Amino acid sequence: MNKITAHNLSLFNENVRFEDPLEIISFALEYAKKPIITTSFGPYSAAVLFACTRVKKDIPVIWCDTGYNTEATYSHANQLIEALDLNIDIFVPRFTTAYLNNTIGKPKIDNPKHPLFSQMVKLDPFDRAFQKHKPDLWFTNVRKNQTSYRDQLDVFSLSKEGILKVSPFYHYDNKSLESYIRSRNLPMEHDYFDPVKALENRECGIHLNH
Repeated sequence: MNKITAHNLSLFNENVRFEDPLEIISFALEYAKKPIITTSFGPYSAAVLFACTRVKKDIPVIWCDTGYNTEATYSHANQLIEALDLNIDIFVPRFTTAYLNNTIGKPKIDNPKHPLFSQMVKLDPFDRAFQKHKPDLWFTNVRKNQTSYRDQLDVFSLSKEGILKVSPFYHYDNKSLESYIRSRNLPMEHDYFDPVKALENRECGIHLNH
Protein backbone atom coordinates (compact mmCIF):
# COMPACT_ATOMS: atom_id res chain seq x y z
CA MET A 1 0.00 0.00 0.00
CA ASN A 2 1.28 3.46 -0.86
CA LYS A 3 2.43 5.96 1.73
CA ILE A 4 -0.15 8.53 2.84
CA THR A 5 0.38 11.88 1.12
CA ALA A 6 -1.56 15.10 0.66
CA HIS A 7 -2.79 13.73 -2.68
CA ASN A 8 -4.30 10.51 -1.37
CA LEU A 9 -5.45 11.51 2.13
CA SER A 10 -9.14 11.33 1.21
CA LEU A 11 -8.79 7.82 -0.17
CA PHE A 12 -7.07 6.53 2.95
CA ASN A 13 -9.61 8.23 5.21
CA GLU A 14 -12.44 6.54 3.32
CA ASN A 15 -10.73 3.16 3.63
CA VAL A 16 -10.19 3.36 7.41
CA ARG A 17 -13.58 4.85 8.33
CA PHE A 18 -14.65 1.64 10.11
CA GLU A 19 -11.24 0.13 10.92
CA ASP A 20 -10.23 -0.79 14.47
CA PRO A 21 -7.93 1.83 16.08
CA LEU A 22 -5.19 -0.77 16.56
CA GLU A 23 -5.22 -1.51 12.82
CA ILE A 24 -4.99 2.20 12.02
CA ILE A 25 -2.09 2.66 14.42
CA SER A 26 -0.22 -0.40 13.12
CA PHE A 27 -0.60 0.74 9.54
CA ALA A 28 0.57 4.29 10.25
CA LEU A 29 3.62 3.10 12.17
CA GLU A 30 4.85 1.16 9.15
CA TYR A 31 5.87 4.47 7.58
CA ALA A 32 7.17 6.26 10.67
CA LYS A 33 10.70 6.71 11.92
CA LYS A 34 9.96 9.18 14.72
CA PRO A 35 6.37 8.72 15.96
CA ILE A 36 5.03 10.48 19.03
CA ILE A 37 1.79 10.76 21.00
CA THR A 38 0.68 14.03 22.55
CA THR A 39 -1.68 14.02 25.50
CA SER A 40 -3.22 16.43 27.98
CA PHE A 41 -4.42 13.57 30.21
CA GLY A 42 -7.98 14.71 29.64
CA PRO A 43 -11.03 12.55 30.45
CA TYR A 44 -10.63 10.15 27.50
CA SER A 45 -6.83 10.18 27.10
CA ALA A 46 -6.49 6.58 28.23
CA ALA A 47 -7.91 5.30 24.94
CA VAL A 48 -5.23 6.57 22.56
CA LEU A 49 -2.44 6.01 25.10
CA PHE A 50 -3.51 2.41 25.62
CA ALA A 51 -3.98 1.69 21.91
CA CYS A 52 -0.70 3.23 20.76
CA THR A 53 1.39 1.57 23.45
CA ARG A 54 -0.22 -1.77 22.67
CA VAL A 55 1.29 -1.48 19.19
CA LYS A 56 4.55 0.29 20.08
CA LYS A 57 5.42 0.02 23.75
CA ASP A 58 8.21 2.60 23.82
CA ILE A 59 6.58 5.33 21.71
CA PRO A 60 7.42 8.76 23.19
CA VAL A 61 4.47 10.38 24.96
CA ILE A 62 4.62 14.18 25.13
CA TRP A 63 2.75 16.02 27.85
CA CYS A 64 2.86 19.80 27.89
CA ASP A 65 1.89 20.46 31.49
CA THR A 66 0.66 24.05 31.80
CA GLY A 67 1.00 24.00 35.58
CA TYR A 68 -2.70 24.81 35.88
CA ASN A 69 -4.18 21.31 35.80
CA THR A 70 -6.55 20.14 38.51
CA GLU A 71 -5.28 17.90 41.30
CA ALA A 72 -7.45 15.14 39.86
CA THR A 73 -5.75 15.49 36.46
CA TYR A 74 -2.30 15.14 38.00
CA SER A 75 -3.43 12.02 39.85
CA HIS A 76 -4.98 10.68 36.64
CA ALA A 77 -1.77 11.36 34.71
CA ASN A 78 0.39 9.57 37.27
CA GLN A 79 -2.00 6.63 37.33
CA LEU A 80 -1.81 6.20 33.55
CA ILE A 81 1.94 6.77 33.40
CA GLU A 82 2.43 3.94 35.89
CA ALA A 83 -0.29 1.59 34.62
CA LEU A 84 0.78 1.81 30.96
CA ASP A 85 4.50 2.30 31.72
CA LEU A 86 4.50 5.33 29.45
CA ASN A 87 7.69 6.64 27.89
CA ILE A 88 6.70 10.12 29.09
CA ASP A 89 8.49 13.36 28.26
CA ILE A 90 7.04 16.34 30.14
CA PHE A 91 7.44 19.91 28.93
CA VAL A 92 6.57 22.86 31.15
CA PRO A 93 6.52 26.67 30.81
CA ARG A 94 9.78 28.53 31.22
CA PHE A 95 8.25 30.39 34.17
CA THR A 96 6.65 29.00 37.31
CA THR A 97 2.91 29.13 37.88
CA ALA A 98 3.47 31.47 40.83
CA TYR A 99 5.44 33.90 38.65
CA LEU A 100 2.83 33.82 35.89
CA ASN A 101 0.02 34.39 38.38
CA ASN A 102 1.84 37.42 39.74
CA THR A 103 2.73 38.97 36.38
CA ILE A 104 -0.12 38.23 33.97
CA GLY A 105 -2.55 36.18 36.07
CA LYS A 106 -4.82 33.58 34.51
CA PRO A 107 -6.66 35.75 31.99
CA LYS A 108 -9.98 34.73 30.47
CA ILE A 109 -10.27 34.34 26.71
CA ASP A 110 -11.66 37.87 26.23
CA ASN A 111 -8.69 39.39 28.04
CA PRO A 112 -5.98 40.96 25.80
CA LYS A 113 -3.37 39.06 27.82
CA HIS A 114 -4.85 35.64 27.00
CA PRO A 115 -2.82 35.13 23.76
CA LEU A 116 0.40 35.81 25.69
CA PHE A 117 -0.73 33.45 28.44
CA SER A 118 -1.47 30.75 25.85
CA GLN A 119 1.93 31.22 24.23
CA MET A 120 3.82 31.01 27.51
CA VAL A 121 2.06 28.07 29.18
CA LYS A 122 1.22 25.83 26.22
CA LEU A 123 2.43 26.82 22.78
CA ASP A 124 6.06 27.46 23.75
CA PRO A 125 6.44 24.13 25.62
CA PHE A 126 4.81 22.37 22.68
CA ASP A 127 7.19 24.01 20.21
CA ARG A 128 10.15 22.90 22.33
CA ALA A 129 8.80 19.36 22.40
CA PHE A 130 8.60 19.24 18.61
CA GLN A 131 12.05 20.77 18.22
CA LYS A 132 13.46 18.02 20.43
CA HIS A 133 11.61 15.02 18.98
CA LYS A 134 11.26 16.16 15.34
CA PRO A 135 8.37 13.72 14.71
CA ASP A 136 7.25 12.47 11.34
CA LEU A 137 4.09 10.91 12.80
CA TRP A 138 1.84 12.46 15.45
CA PHE A 139 -0.88 10.48 17.23
CA THR A 140 -3.61 12.56 18.84
CA ASN A 141 -6.99 12.00 20.45
CA VAL A 142 -8.69 14.58 18.23
CA ARG A 143 -12.28 13.59 17.45
CA LYS A 144 -15.10 14.75 15.24
CA ASN A 145 -17.72 17.07 16.78
CA GLN A 146 -15.29 18.53 19.33
CA THR A 147 -14.76 21.87 17.58
CA SER A 148 -15.61 23.33 14.18
CA TYR A 149 -11.94 23.13 13.22
CA ARG A 150 -11.67 19.45 14.13
CA ASP A 151 -14.74 18.69 12.04
CA GLN A 152 -12.60 19.60 9.02
CA LEU A 153 -10.01 16.94 9.85
CA ASP A 154 -10.23 13.13 9.72
CA VAL A 155 -8.37 10.03 10.90
CA PHE A 156 -5.41 11.10 8.77
CA SER A 157 -4.45 14.71 8.22
CA LEU A 158 -1.26 16.67 7.63
CA SER A 159 0.12 19.36 9.91
CA LYS A 160 1.44 22.67 8.61
CA GLU A 161 4.94 21.16 8.78
CA GLY A 162 3.87 18.12 6.76
CA ILE A 163 3.76 15.77 9.75
CA LEU A 164 1.20 12.99 9.41
CA LYS A 165 -1.38 13.43 12.18
CA VAL A 166 -3.30 10.29 13.08
CA SER A 167 -6.46 10.31 15.19
CA PRO A 168 -7.39 6.63 15.60
CA PHE A 169 -10.61 7.44 17.50
CA TYR A 170 -11.70 10.32 15.27
CA HIS A 171 -15.17 8.87 14.57
CA TYR A 172 -15.88 7.80 18.17
CA ASP A 173 -18.41 9.80 20.17
CA ASN A 174 -18.13 10.18 23.95
CA LYS A 175 -20.34 7.18 24.64
CA SER A 176 -18.43 4.78 22.39
CA LEU A 177 -15.08 6.04 23.64
CA GLU A 178 -16.20 5.63 27.23
CA SER A 179 -17.27 2.08 26.45
CA TYR A 180 -13.86 1.37 24.87
CA ILE A 181 -12.06 2.65 27.97
CA ARG A 182 -14.26 0.87 30.50
CA SER A 183 -14.08 -2.45 28.65
CA ARG A 184 -10.32 -2.36 29.11
CA ASN A 185 -10.49 -1.40 32.77
CA LEU A 186 -8.79 1.91 32.11
CA PRO A 187 -9.40 5.05 34.18
CA MET A 188 -11.29 8.19 33.18
CA GLU A 189 -11.20 11.53 34.97
CA HIS A 190 -13.70 14.28 34.17
CA ASP A 191 -12.34 16.78 36.68
CA TYR A 192 -10.29 18.47 33.98
CA PHE A 193 -9.86 22.08 32.86
CA ASP A 194 -7.57 23.64 30.28
CA PRO A 195 -7.10 27.38 31.03
CA VAL A 196 -5.81 27.96 27.51
CA LYS A 197 -8.70 26.30 25.73
CA ALA A 198 -11.15 27.50 28.43
CA LEU A 199 -14.28 26.50 26.51
CA GLU A 200 -15.06 22.93 25.48
CA ASN A 201 -15.74 23.88 21.85
CA ARG A 202 -12.66 26.10 21.51
CA GLU A 203 -9.21 25.18 20.20
CA CYS A 204 -6.24 25.64 22.51
CA GLY A 205 -3.98 26.61 19.60
CA ILE A 206 -1.75 23.55 19.27
CA HIS A 207 -3.62 22.03 16.35
CA LEU A 208 -4.07 25.41 14.69
CA ASN A 209 -0.36 26.21 14.88
CA HIS A 210 0.96 22.79 13.81
